[in-house]
Amino acid sequence: MFAVYATHAAPDDPLSALKIGERPESDVPEGWVRVKVSHASLNRHDLFTLRGMSGHPEGITYPIILGNDAAGTLDDGTPVVVYPLMGSENWRGDETLDPGWHIPSEFIHGTFADYAVVPRRNAIPLPETLSALHASVLGTAWLTAYRALFTKSGLRAGGTVLIQGATGGMATALIQLGRAAGFEVWVTSRSEEGRARALALGAHRSFAYDEALPRKVRAVIDNVGADSWAHSMSSLARGGTLVTVGGTTGFEVALHLLPVFADQLTITGSIMGTLKDMEDMMRLMARAGIEPEIGVVLPMERAEEGFRAMWEGRTHGKAVFTR
Repeated sequence: MFAVYATHAAPDDPLSALKIGERPESDVPEGWVRVKVSHASLNRHDLFTLRGMSGHPEGITYPIILGNDAAGTLDDGTPVVVYPLMGSENWRGDETLDPGWHIPSEFIHGTFADYAVVPRRNAIPLPETLSALHASVLGTAWLTAYRALFTKSGLRAGGTVLIQGATGGMATALIQLGRAAGFEVWVTSRSEEGRARALALGAHRSFAYDEALPRKVRAVIDNVGADSWAHSMSSLARGGTLVTVGGTTGFEVALHLLPVFADQLTITGSIMGTLKDMEDMMRLMARAGIEPEIGVVLPMERAEEGFRAMWEGRTHGKAVFTR
């Protein structure tokens, strides 16, 4: 079958490990289903896989088909969206806390192919209110954004959230979801174009990178990492919460403890979300009429263009590959 895959780990030149071509079709174990992929979206995790970056001690077995998110149809024609977080068969409760959790393109082949094979519970019937195009971006960036906002930030309607970096797929999700929830949404961006796009999506105010804010905020959501960490910490009001969801500029930061305990700050991580989070998010999107910001739609044969734009920092919204 046709697929987009990684041949090896290439930390400094990830695109050298990217290949597009034929791969064997995966077997379908008992209790799993085959999804004929129509739309699949690109995530920064796909670059991590090409670079050999993995949070699991076992590492990644190459070659492996890339892709975490997708929408498509089952063999009986049922439209579905893939919930990408998979875990241990005997785990109960919050899936994100299962020590054995993983997503496609780590231990099993991913979604950038004619077919993806996932556990039956991970193929969610596609709501009539969502197109396959929009559903295909939800599982990683949008789900992570939803959990950060509604489970981790502690915000209530009317509260102010600062989103660091306004143009990536997760940031656009945070803007759209935050606005729908009644939060006051502030963003930062290095470019005037990025700030303008954020305002057009629904952000209330936008600021230049590292610009001092007119007042401190109750919550900051940061997936930039090292470059924005000091600004994020200094932007928090007393009792505020910093939710870290990524580190596109690096994972090593300096932490000055005095304001943490003196101002009673909360620093928390968030990643992905539960199956219930994803179902609740889709219901919110249906009620609010939210359509995810799509940056570019490409046939899967041209996937390299999407990868290169992400690697070079030229993405705006989500990139979706179609079959």
